[in-house]
Amino acid sequence: MIQVTLNDIKIFPFRSKPELLEFIDNKNKLLIATNAEKLLIDNIKLKKIINHNIGYPDGVGAVLALKKKGYKSKKIPGVELWYDIIKKYHKRKTFYFIGSRQVVIEKTVYKIKKEFPGIKIENFRNGYLKKEDIKQLKKDLTIKKPDIVLVAMGSPKQEYFMDELLSIWPALYVGLGGSFDVYSGSASRAPKIMISFGLEWLYRLIKQPARYKRQLVLFKFFYMYVFNKL
Repeated sequence: MIQVTLNDIKIFPFRSKPELLEFIDNKNKLLIATNAEKLLIDNIKLKKIINHNIGYPDGVGAVLALKKKGYKSKKIPGVELWYDIIKKYHKRKTFYFIGSRQVVIEKTVYKIKKEFPGIKIENFRNGYLKKEDIKQLKKDLTIKKPDIVLVAMGSPKQEYFMDELLSIWPALYVGLGGSFDVYSGSASRAPKIMISFGLEWLYRLIKQPARYKRQLVLFKFFYMYVFNKL
């Protein structure tokens, strides 16, 4: 499958979630959710990480931009994708969970084990890691040798961290943001009606007003989209 370049960011125009799930099988790469905000980043390091890995359309903005380039794709929410990866591969892949607060990741792992009896979770750790913790984590990865590593730290921290871990142990690393919080019941997702209209960003803004500076980028994206500058 080809990558499409949007504002110097390379993204795979997956037409469906099953297509993505098949594509990532046996890939030792980072799986990175790409939305309007990520398409406008200026960070050269983060751009390089995305372009050398698997960026997928996580938001409506990315889907619209791809369509304007002539590529039909489907919005694949990262908050759902990690669960679908487990659902598809839990019988033949091993997993490692990293991120969020200790109470959240414990609830997440407990719930996943109940839903998928027999799933092999090699280990799990919260996302508050000191230098010594990171050293131990890297050693543990090389010992446990997981196939899929789920990392919930928020962007761009999780992308930098996954890139660092990939150099230590080859696996599929999946960036999750706050997905563990939603799954464990510690945070809520937008109502379905808002999700269907691509308004999850507005729901998050209402719940977390401090995000308004990050959301201002949507106005720039709209301008670039309308005037074919992506």
